[in-house]
Amino acid sequence: MGVFVFLPLVLPLSAWPVARLAEPHLHPRTATRLLTAFATVMAVCSTLCLALLMVVGTAQLPGNPLPDGWSDPEVRAAVPYDEIAGKAAIPALILVLAVCARTLWRHHRIARRARRALVGLPSSTVVVLPEAKPYAYALPGRPRGRVVVTTALLRGLIPPERRALFAHERAHLTARHHWYLLAVRLAARANPFLRPLRTAVTYTTERWADEDAARSVGSRRVVARAIGKAALLSGTGSAPAFAGFSGFGGVAGFSASSGFSGFASAGPVPRRVAALLGPAPVARNWPPVFTSVGLAAWGAAVGTLVSAMSSANSAVTMFLILHAATPF
Repeated sequence: MGVFVFLPLVLPLSAWPVARLAEPHLHPRTATRLLTAFATVMAVCSTLCLALLMVVGTAQLPGNPLPDGWSDPEVRAAVPYDEIAGKAAIPALILVLAVCARTLWRHHRIARRARRALVGLPSSTVVVLPEAKPYAYALPGRPRGRVVVTTALLRGLIPPERRALFAHERAHLTARHHWYLLAVRLAARANPFLRPLRTAVTYTTERWADEDAARSVGSRRVVARAIGKAALLSGTGSAPAFAGFSGFGGVAGFSASSGFSGFASAGPVPRRVAALLGPAPVARNWPPVFTSVGLAAWGAAVGTLVSAMSSANSAVTMFLILHAATPF
């Protein structure tokens, strides 16, 4: 194994440049898919790294569950490991698994709360709630999910802007953005170095829905205006906890809890509006190589590949050594 077992823990740093450059230079659909793939693979590899280190650390503990042959000095000598890192990996892995399990539990709990709030209402794909708080969100579900919006928000928008709002939320459901968001949230829980990718994907999924909405309504300016108005309206009140579904694997593109404090705020709304007022992004599956974002994407891809190879190499080495030390 050697130092290769430690590489997946720090290689997520190689994805930071592309997380920073993907937002303004890539089509949001491409950026979302690339960043989610990088984050997921790197998170799995770093978790596997901790698991392998935990096996080594467990061998140092009295009464460990591993076979007696694993404690043989010759076997230990065949495994280049750091004794302190091996023991430290035990609580680290337990913490990672506990935090990821808690994230999944909160995701399902908020989804249940959101669905319970709609019990007794018509089973249509659009639900309008007679509330004074302006918010809207997309609730994933079978067969197509539901778009929930309040009358307070609808009153503040003219008909074309309402169509933009509904198109935005339906785009979230159609593209299943909640799975991308849940994946990067779990990845960031597994390895804190992946948090910039989670932040970037949270933004690119909104931009993806913005572009789909603009294509649906036929006007980028109408979508930009709808986003600005919704942000201003949402800044006057707070939405229910489940309206912030984007934080737990769902989406709440126009809700106050999505972090939109106003049109002139320093949050993502001004960037989204500016992007919509500019030319439409070019759809590519991969950025051009000899550009800053292209080089950053290749750097992240190489980092992801090395992380996967290091994890595989360490896992195979650990299996062979443990197998050889296990009496049959």
